Amino acid sequence: MAAARAYENLKLHITPEKFYVEACDDGADDVLTIDRVSTEVTLTVKKEIPPSAVTKQIFGILGTIRLVAGTYLIIITKKRKVGEFFNHVVWKATDFDILSYKKTILHLTDIQLQDNKVFLAMLSHVLSVDGFYFSTTYDLTHTLQRLANTSPEFQEMSLLERADPRFVWNGHLLREFAAQPELHRFAIPVMHGFVIMHSCSINGKRFDWILISRRSCFRAGVRYYVRGIDSEGHAANFVETEQIVHYNGSKASFVQTRGSIPFFWSQRPNLKYKPKPQISKTVNHMDGFQRHFDSQIISYGKQMIVNLVNQKGSEKPLEQTFANMVNSLGNGMVRYIAFDFHKECSHMRWDRLQILLDQLAEQQDEFGYFLVDSDGKVLMQQEGTFRSNCMDCLDRTNVIQSLLARRSLQAQLQRLGVLHVGQRIEEQAEFEKLYKNAWADNANACAKQYAGTGALKTDYTRTGKRTQWGLLMDGWNSLIRYYKNNFSDGFRQDAIDLFLGNYSVDEVDSVSPLHVHKDWKFLALPIIMVVAFSMCIICLLMAGDTWTETLAYVVFWGSASFGTLAIILYNGKDFVDAPKLVQKEKMD
Repeated sequence: MAAARAYENLKLHITPEKFYVEACDDGADDVLTIDRVSTEVTLTVKKEIPPSAVTKQIFGILGTIRLVAGTYLIIITKKRKVGEFFNHVVWKATDFDILSYKKTILHLTDIQLQDNKVFLAMLSHVLSVDGFYFSTTYDLTHTLQRLANTSPEFQEMSLLERADPRFVWNGHLLREFAAQPELHRFAIPVMHGFVIMHSCSINGKRFDWILISRRSCFRAGVRYYVRGIDSEGHAANFVETEQIVHYNGSKASFVQTRGSIPFFWSQRPNLKYKPKPQISKTVNHMDGFQRHFDSQIISYGKQMIVNLVNQKGSEKPLEQTFANMVNSLGNGMVRYIAFDFHKECSHMRWDRLQILLDQLAEQQDEFGYFLVDSDGKVLMQQEGTFRSNCMDCLDRTNVIQSLLARRSLQAQLQRLGVLHVGQRIEEQAEFEKLYKNAWADNANACAKQYAGTGALKTDYTRTGKRTQWGLLMDGWNSLIRYYKNNFSDGFRQDAIDLFLGNYSVDEVDSVSPLHVHKDWKFLALPIIMVVAFSMCIICLLMAGDTWTETLAYVVFWGSASFGTLAIILYNGKDFVDAPKLVQKEKMD
């Protein structure tokens, strides 16, 4: 296991010419040297560090990125312990620093300075979104089952080499390190998502319960700008969620996935509360659809699709197309079930979710879960996964996943001897509360990363009931989502594309995509609307000499404000904050 270990204790020494990253683990003498002029990265030893260097403690190197002002080094400056995972510590990175190689930026023009500032703000934004996790001794990117089915050669690889590229969010930032195996112990793969660990007790028996959600960095982005799949078959907002139990040396794991409806469709923001989804008419959907499920079967085995979208209104064509494509695929490894979540659970009838669980029970028993005993002997493999989705793969999806995971946990705890025969998890009040809150926190983390706000329906996940306060909070979150989706998601999408390397800054390129010339109407129409509406209110408050005069003014200014609003809504797509860096790929 020594090979699959990264340095944990690091010090950064800064001089005007070089960055020195010193490994301070016991017995380590390695120093990573970065030449700030030539950008060359090499290994040296501790005696090479000049005494004049400015020193600070750091907790990891996220990687390097080129911006307008040259190359930058991104480091982890704060971390918090999440818990221990089979004697491996898992950390959450909570603060970062972005350091410029260049000592001065006097060589930049005013426009370049402005662009560089915007790109730095984008990086800072991505790093400010909660949910970056890492371990210097454990491979967090793989499930227990994948790790158990590996070769001795795999075990000898560095964490960076063996990590699942789908879940390494700093893969692009570490590309220079990846090319030089001798640097791998300085490079930590960081995943984005959610990790929670609890030490629990039922019937006086202590066990560890762990929940990990791994967010894919392929086709990553924000809610309305990234939908469906790309030509490689990567689905938007794809998340792998693993629930783990560790008791007396035995480990059990249950894996589920969520991901956008896997064909080519879009739902561009246009100032409407719910933009109408558009299914592409110009591409061959089957190509990407087949690629998506081929890769899912290789990774997870049989697929049980649980589609939770509405079966009427604007979501209906998506459900119908999905069902037809599964039929056309004709693959016995892929099965499909549609459950109209909103219709079935309307008027607070959340008990009706049991209908779906009963429909899936036989399939769930067939899939099983992964189980390995204290000697490392595999007793059971998970033969397939549930692939759940709603429109965003957030709120409805998380509710169903938490219920399926509980059913699996019931079987695992009985098999391990934690629960007595006939006992149910729902009756263990202390554990049940902890379980529900963890899944609600998981929903919030995934929702903030994709939609920009906490999840909806978490009152049900937390308490098992729908509450009036929960409905009120959902309304508030929906309002914030509306604002962000229309007026700040273009920037958020650009930030993710820059961070993941979907867009690379060209230092030589004089024309930056950040400078999009806006038509006069973008400024004029909102101003006219505000002025007209204000005048309408003033006329109402300060009545004229006669009521007919007052009415005439109110009608005039009211018509002007509503007329302008109608023009703005008609041209809604032009008024929203759209991504500037990667546009063609997002229009799939």
